[in-house]
Amino acid sequence: MSDTMLASLASPDVLSRARKIKLFLMDVDGTLTDGGVCLIGRVAAEGPEAGAVTEMKVFNAQDGQGLSLAHTMGIQTGFITGRHSPAVAQRAKELKVRFVYLGQAKKTVAFEECVKQAGVSEEEVAYMGDDLPDIPLAQRAGLAVCVANGAPELQAVCHYTTSRLAGQGAAREIVELILKSQGRWEEAVPLALA
Repeated sequence: MSDTMLASLASPDVLSRARKIKLFLMDVDGTLTDGGVCLIGRVAAEGPEAGAVTEMKVFNAQDGQGLSLAHTMGIQTGFITGRHSPAVAQRAKELKVRFVYLGQAKKTVAFEECVKQAGVSEEEVAYMGDDLPDIPLAQRAGLAVCVANGAPELQAVCHYTTSRLAGQGAAREIVELILKSQGRWEEAVPLALA
């Protein structure tokens, strides 16, 4: 995303909000993934493994690079999701995501704990989601973001809607937006080079 594109996609209000961000929290299913939940059943004649189900998630490499770069640049990150998932825990570990809250039917308590532990104000938090359970957090975040294919009700309360779809680089788009608005993108790019 060029600086010209950034200015055309993000309003002055969004850029002002993004300049303050120190913590980037996000939902997972339908935000970091395309929203599909792939359950793989194992066939077993009998025994404790009979009917066992494995869950599979597909994560976008550009989102991973973005979250890794956020970590490198001192922006704390976190996942708050309604599902229990070893795959999410593993991805968080790989990307050095500091806050990981799985199985959160109501996400507000996890949001509050992240803010407190990160030592930031709500104004310094970006939150990205895709659906109705994300509305309470979006209403509290300094920069509320909805993915391009998110629920219209969430889009209505968010400050910014990504141009990228869920699971297709939306998180990367927000990391780039934050770093560019803070004037740190040029400093960040060399740190990502292999």
